[in-house]
Amino acid sequence: MKPLVLTSIEDETGDRCVDIIRQPDGRFAYRECRRDPEDGHGWRYLSQAEPPMFESEAAARLAAKEAIGWMRDDGDRT
Repeated sequence: MKPLVLTSIEDETGDRCVDIIRQPDGRFAYRECRRDPEDGHGWRYLSQAEPPMFESEAAARLAAKEAIGWMRDDGDRT
């Protein structure tokens, strides 16, 4: 089984997003991504480091909101 993106939360510009991911072992993670309109590649992870793991989807969402500035400033989109 591969990691599964459960949801992608985009910022108001559509240039950044956070993926909430269910791992094969049942834990959850988040990864921040960006896309550059002039680059046809699409979304790219901002970091290649292993993401932190959480026991629940809710915990991963909360950690992402606390760690990623635009999510704190973007109202209640999570």
